[in-house]
Amino acid sequence: MSRIPPHIIDEIMQTARIEEVIGEFVNLKKSGSNLKGLSPFVDEKSPSFMVSPAKQIFKCFSSGKGGTVVSFLMEKEHFSYPEALKWLADKYGIQVPEDKPQTAEEIAAITERESLYIINEFAKEHFLHNMHETQEGQNIGLSYFEERGFRADIIKKFQLGYCLNSGDDFTKAALKKGYKKEYLESVGLTRTKEDRSFDFFRGRVMFPIHSISGRVLGFGGRTLITDKKIAKYFNSPESIIYNKSEILYGLYFAKGDIVKYDNCFLCEGYTDVISMHQAGVANSVASSGTSLTKEQIRLIKRYTQNITILYDGDAAGIKASFRGIDLILEEGMNVKVVLFPDGDDPDSYSKKVSTTELMDFIKANTQDFVSFKTSMLLADGGNDPLQKAQIIRDVVQSIALIPDQITRSVFTTEIARVFGFDESIVINELNKLRKNQVAKELDEPMIASNPSLTDTFTEPTPQAVTATEVKSPYAKEEHELIRVLVKYGVFAITTDHIDEHGLAHTVEVSVAELINHELAKDELTFQFPIFQDIYQQIVDGLAEKTLYKVSYWLRHENPEIVHFITEIETEQYELSPQWLLKYSVDTNREIDKLKNTVMNAIYAFKKLRVMQRIAQIQKELNDLAENITQEQLQDLLSEQIVLERVKMSIAGKLNQTIIH
Repeated sequence: MSRIPPHIIDEIMQTARIEEVIGEFVNLKKSGSNLKGLSPFVDEKSPSFMVSPAKQIFKCFSSGKGGTVVSFLMEKEHFSYPEALKWLADKYGIQVPEDKPQTAEEIAAITERESLYIINEFAKEHFLHNMHETQEGQNIGLSYFEERGFRADIIKKFQLGYCLNSGDDFTKAALKKGYKKEYLESVGLTRTKEDRSFDFFRGRVMFPIHSISGRVLGFGGRTLITDKKIAKYFNSPESIIYNKSEILYGLYFAKGDIVKYDNCFLCEGYTDVISMHQAGVANSVASSGTSLTKEQIRLIKRYTQNITILYDGDAAGIKASFRGIDLILEEGMNVKVVLFPDGDDPDSYSKKVSTTELMDFIKANTQDFVSFKTSMLLADGGNDPLQKAQIIRDVVQSIALIPDQITRSVFTTEIARVFGFDESIVINELNKLRKNQVAKELDEPMIASNPSLTDTFTEPTPQAVTATEVKSPYAKEEHELIRVLVKYGVFAITTDHIDEHGLAHTVEVSVAELINHELAKDELTFQFPIFQDIYQQIVDGLAEKTLYKVSYWLRHENPEIVHFITEIETEQYELSPQWLLKYSVDTNREIDKLKNTVMNAIYAFKKLRVMQRIAQIQKELNDLAENITQEQLQDLLSEQIVLERVKMSIAGKLNQTIIH
């Protein structure tokens, strides 16, 4: 992949807004000057994921991940650094110089995951070409979609295509392009039997399945042959890039409208979603024929707390979906249900009526889950007293799953009214179920969440400084000096300078120059690789008369460096300017006492190195023991005495007392 020029990277980083990009993946809400939401990296119920629009960084306190908009895309979508930049360039309309065609060697060097993404993208384009540019594709594939009533713009939006019925058309094209057959088989596009390879989706219209960011994860293929022996739909097998239990069809196209309308319409199949979008109801997704999973529910929960399930008239299918409703309730979400007229589903009904009529129907027929579940169960023999008692237990069992006590109370009152029972009877049954549920939860490992994380950027429990897992007890001195160097390197401070004539002068220098001077004169370096890497880049910059701001490090290609910079940019507390402006309270910020901060960091670092050398001398004395020569002993003891004096001197500057 060709290297993106630095000036283009600068333009991308300056143009991209982290809150806009992450907002496509996470439902963010205002929290002071920051934004907060549920982590996209771990399962959690209290938001610990924070975005700072001012600093253009994010921090996930649950997983420890943090960084810029680029590192977010690298973490969430498994992009490489150039791919993340190109994704942003496409989003913001920034022109990136064209890559030269990849050689077979370059394709072979790409990781398996990236290879599968590339193959799926190639397949999508191939199926699009088939449908629009070949006679078979136009006569069979395109005509099918047109007969279903799909407009050209909707066909284009969902990137629908067609796999020719020739047997191995796609496979031959992919192999000719240089893609490995094992990867084609891995994503389920090619099958091999008795040394003969063929297209798995041959003769089917194709529905690409997208990730939240629009990458093609797999396909659904519908046969156009009327034969009960042939499965109507084939789906891609699960692979390292496609896990159907964690994917919702259409979410890539729907997420913006889900946030906008604070509701998600959940359909059953591909064509339901496409028809709803064509009708103007674009906050619609589908579980693609699979039973609803916790992962899919949590995916929706990133964008809204509200789910409306759209059912057709199939009673058996509806009852089978009750488990999915319970999962939604368990997640603390609000679930409502719409039942379409018998014989209709979202696809067919949306084509019979106008958008206004469709929305009016949905509004008029939306039921809460208690009313819906009760009516469905009562319709199936609710006159039998014993069966009626079981129905009540079933409904109460669903209510017991709701985490919020007030919501449970509302539904408890409603079910008592519907069945004509005293509310206390329902409450007793509910309490019994809740006790059983709590007892079960107590048997499982639990991790307490910290509610303070939702208020502002709060310092997490100390972890490794970076991915290098610094474990030395001296790491804090190196960490502090590099923190000061990165954060304040471009700032100017005054210091005393003795000229060649021995006269003292007050001069103004940058923090980076001062620290470099102090370390260079004692020939000191950083022990931890990432710190030394940053320091060396700063030294190289000084040689070119260049000082690097924090923004330079946040756009660095090394994700470890970006993560570290995000850590030091994530303040423990967010001070309001009102303290000084309104109340005249001096918050004594670090920047206001910068010289002391810098000098303390330098002296602490030097003291660390002195103590390390003293410890090393003592080890050498112990190791040599009786075999030490008088000259060696004298040299080592003399050096130790000098170092002890230096240590005392530094301690004085740090206002510390050394206890022997």
